[in-house]
Amino acid sequence: MPENLYNDEPKEYCGLFGIMNHRQASWLTYLGLYAQQHRGQEACGIAVNNNGALSIHKGMGLVSDVFGEQVVNSLKGNMAVGHVRYSTTGSSILKNAQPLLIEYAKGSICIAHNGNLVNSLELRHYLEKRGSIFQTTTDSELIIHLMARSHSPDVKESLLYALRRVKGAYSLVMMNSQYLIGVRDPLGFRPLCLGKLGPAWCLASETCAFDLVGAKLVREIDPGEIVFINKDGLKSLRPKELRHKRYAHCTFEHVYFARPDSVVFGETVHVVRQKLGEQLAKEHPIKADFVVPVPDSGFSAALGYSKSSGIPLEMGIIRNHYVGRTFIQPAQDSRELSVKVKFNILKDVLRGKRIVIVDDSIVRGNTSRIRVRNLRKVGVKEVHLRISCPAHRYPCFYGIDFHKANELIANRYESIEKIRQYLGVDSLGYLSLEGMLGCLKHPANHYCAACWTGKYPLTAEKKHGKFSLEARCCGQEDSVSV
Repeated sequence: MPENLYNDEPKEYCGLFGIMNHRQASWLTYLGLYAQQHRGQEACGIAVNNNGALSIHKGMGLVSDVFGEQVVNSLKGNMAVGHVRYSTTGSSILKNAQPLLIEYAKGSICIAHNGNLVNSLELRHYLEKRGSIFQTTTDSELIIHLMARSHSPDVKESLLYALRRVKGAYSLVMMNSQYLIGVRDPLGFRPLCLGKLGPAWCLASETCAFDLVGAKLVREIDPGEIVFINKDGLKSLRPKELRHKRYAHCTFEHVYFARPDSVVFGETVHVVRQKLGEQLAKEHPIKADFVVPVPDSGFSAALGYSKSSGIPLEMGIIRNHYVGRTFIQPAQDSRELSVKVKFNILKDVLRGKRIVIVDDSIVRGNTSRIRVRNLRKVGVKEVHLRISCPAHRYPCFYGIDFHKANELIANRYESIEKIRQYLGVDSLGYLSLEGMLGCLKHPANHYCAACWTGKYPLTAEKKHGKFSLEARCCGQEDSVSV
């Protein structure tokens, strides 16, 4: 069975940062990526523009591992683009790390992408049959190849040519010799915000990056908007081809992905999560001694549950923040050890108590099951599990790493009672879809809830998946006209 089936947590997708017109562009980009490390821990990179000449440094691992002082100082220029990656399309290898820096007939251009394209297979097949040679197995590279096929020498027209032909979730930060460019897809799946630092303009996936570099949030980039920033200032385009009557903001940004101190889709994440916890307490009350959050993403919802229910909040589970992805494990079966390394239980606090465990989500269920078993071992009297979102029953094709329905515990078991029995808890309660959407600022039709409902705002290709560009079949007939 694949290793990821024993991981309860959905994987973060990617984080973006860009800055224009600052003499310390590389250092500020480093800090912007550091603030967004939670969005991707597999690889990272920074590209800089030094008087029209683009250069790049990237590597596998965390920002602090890839970029030392000497490396950052060597990246000279007043414009920069950065990226932290978790692979949702293509393998976790160096050639797929971003930003992608590509030289072509129209000059040098780099691209950093958060999201997934849902028509990547058909586009790549079309382009390869017409002579395109790809350097990566990411869907992000498709955008540059489409730009290259445009007959216009103008970067604005070339980009529009490409965006008319791609479908899916994409927030982009791009750079050529003249412009820093920000793009958000017509449905607004992924966040992208605009900031100002003195005379410099900034772009980032989350506002927590602005807080660290000292920039002020100006606004979010609107769905379907393209901003071009150069030495003369900022110009915004809202092409009619990229306009849509509804939006599809990823609700999971509020539930899990974003940092609690970020403003996403117009709301502070911590405030939203606290509301989710309050609503959860109303929908699934229980008598207990303590409310215990699963650190760290479960804390805000647990606080809300505690306030609404009147049950005291207790830090009964402690997280080891220094466990990296490369933690060396013994050769034997070590799933339980992995959970213990990451989380430790305060035995004397919880022994003999009835507790409500509040978590943001359950994806596959295996880690939760082990955690409950460990709570029983230390003498917890009752374990009641409360989840601050609905049950995940359907795969995501827009940038979250669960592409297969049978990986999801709520899809494998036909009822909540069966899930409860599998996890070994005394009771289990998920927040309702209506309750979750009722805690959010915008109307329900402004959010994507496909992973809970199976109603997809954009249809993905039949063979779409994380490794579909690597495992695609050759010799197919054209399926798209570009």
